[in-house]
Amino acid sequence: MKSLKNHLSLIIALFTVLASVQIYVAVDRTIAAYESHLKNDYSVIVVTSELINPGEFKAMNSMIDRSEPISTAQVLERLKGEMSQKNLDLLKLTLPKFYRLYLNRFPTPREISQLQKKLESNSAIERVEGFSQTHDTVYKLMLLFKDVVQIFSIAIAAVTSLLILKEMRLWQFQHAERMNIMALFGAPVWLRSAVLFRLAIVDAIIATLILCLAFFLIDYYGYLTMQLKEIGISVQLFNFVDDAVRSLIIALGVSVALTFTIVLFHREEE
Repeated sequence: MKSLKNHLSLIIALFTVLASVQIYVAVDRTIAAYESHLKNDYSVIVVTSELINPGEFKAMNSMIDRSEPISTAQVLERLKGEMSQKNLDLLKLTLPKFYRLYLNRFPTPREISQLQKKLESNSAIERVEGFSQTHDTVYKLMLLFKDVVQIFSIAIAAVTSLLILKEMRLWQFQHAERMNIMALFGAPVWLRSAVLFRLAIVDAIIATLILCLAFFLIDYYGYLTMQLKEIGISVQLFNFVDDAVRSLIIALGVSVALTFTIVLFHREEE
């Protein structure tokens, strides 16, 4: 029972480390998907004194993906009852041209500022509206959320690693008698500590399987996926090939590295 409790403690600790890493990965993917969503909705409005074709806009900055003219027909339609046709025709000729520019990625505030300056340097462009204030607020909130999750994940991983180290130290005390007997017969340190490495590897595999099961249930019931789809985001929170392999490597790396640390300290004490 005591042995089972020790195994459970290590499995839960490793699962916590893996879950914190996977949550950060999922948040990073979600933010990247949201950036793509914003990129499709975000556009820069340009007012020009003459016609500019899409190729000219793209040549101004590599971030510009495409451009489309904004029709002024609705404005002129509203003025039909208030102005003569002659004045309307004259107004149509003198009205500036409006364009909407779409970008190939979601820009940073600095990139928006540079893009505006580049466009405004063109003599044919009278005004550029990049909606920088709204853009800055959204972008900074996204970065803040990502940084908070990253700090939270690192803190959890650090504290949990100390708990794992303590748990493995208890394992060492439990198997001290067997290890001492093997030492009397001249067994090398790595052979005496083989049981610790074996236990660490088995628990790392079990923790990874539990993580895969947890995210499988999350994906199966689809609550988070539905919440994300409501704001126009479609993202895979857990890849059952790449993420599972990465989680297994992390679990094995943490458990084996901490076991090696315990063995090394024990050797120095001898």
